[in-house]
Amino acid sequence: MKTFAELTEREILAVAIASEEEDSRIYMSFAEDLAERYPASSKVFVEMAEEETRHRHMLLEMYQQRFGPNLPPIRRDDVKGFLTRRPAWLSKNLPLDTIRKEAENMEFQAQRFYAKAAEQTRDVNIRKLLGDLSEIEKSHRDTAGKLEEAHLTESARDAENRTRHRMFLLQYVQPGLVGLMDGSVSTLAPLFAAAFATQNNWQTFLVGLAASVGAGISMGLAEALSDDGSLTGRGSPWIRGVVSGMMTALGGIFHTLPYLVPDAWPNAFWIATGIAGFVVLIELWIIAWIRAKYMDTPFLKAAFQIVVGGFIVLMSGILIGGA
Repeated sequence: MKTFAELTEREILAVAIASEEEDSRIYMSFAEDLAERYPASSKVFVEMAEEETRHRHMLLEMYQQRFGPNLPPIRRDDVKGFLTRRPAWLSKNLPLDTIRKEAENMEFQAQRFYAKAAEQTRDVNIRKLLGDLSEIEKSHRDTAGKLEEAHLTESARDAENRTRHRMFLLQYVQPGLVGLMDGSVSTLAPLFAAAFATQNNWQTFLVGLAASVGAGISMGLAEALSDDGSLTGRGSPWIRGVVSGMMTALGGIFHTLPYLVPDAWPNAFWIATGIAGFVVLIELWIIAWIRAKYMDTPFLKAAFQIVVGGFIVLMSGILIGGA
């Protein structure tokens, strides 16, 4: 890779042309990705892509006047110091705020590139063009704000806020709730079966830890591989997988931790089991509260469903362990 100081004026222009072309495609991909979820913001990125295309034409015109029709095969990836762009396949179904932040970073990097390139260039016309582009990129944050004002009307903002809330539910709350329910309920049977079969706190803790971690990995992979979000609009599968996996593991670990009570304590098993049972009740009520708050389920109905289900699983583990 070349350092920036080693670039010739011809190579600087070639890198700038390739960069503007790539940024334009990235903005268009953002626009296509947001078209259904956030149509007003999609129009903003379409206009930003068109702006990058105009910059590319300005640079190409300057290059042809100065160096002719042939571009050297060099891109910013060939130059040290450039931050790499997020791959296209990782830009799908990103939250709107993340996409806007990505665009701000792109504009900042472009402005820095043009400012530094203008300082290094000795050709007056090229230096002027690069300096002008640096100022344009510097003002792009204001330009983006003006574009948002033009497209994001009050009704459009309300619609996008509703969509953002729905995406939050689909991408974080729903997989997290499913994971928490699975971790809290499914690990009850093996944990309490081991507890009443061995009446040994340390062995019970190991069984609960293994069940929690195993369930977290299983649920995370199942969530990530079940739906790529392209049709359902549920967002990035790996974000959902991580959220679901972590909440599953946490749901199982919380009522496993009481079995760290040392076996040397008097009545250590019953102390740990009593604390674990109390923690289970807290977990089930938290799940019921989340369902009531985010999933429009009446609290008493959610509490009844969760508590009854958890009690059945808990008793099955105790009966199996005590057999």
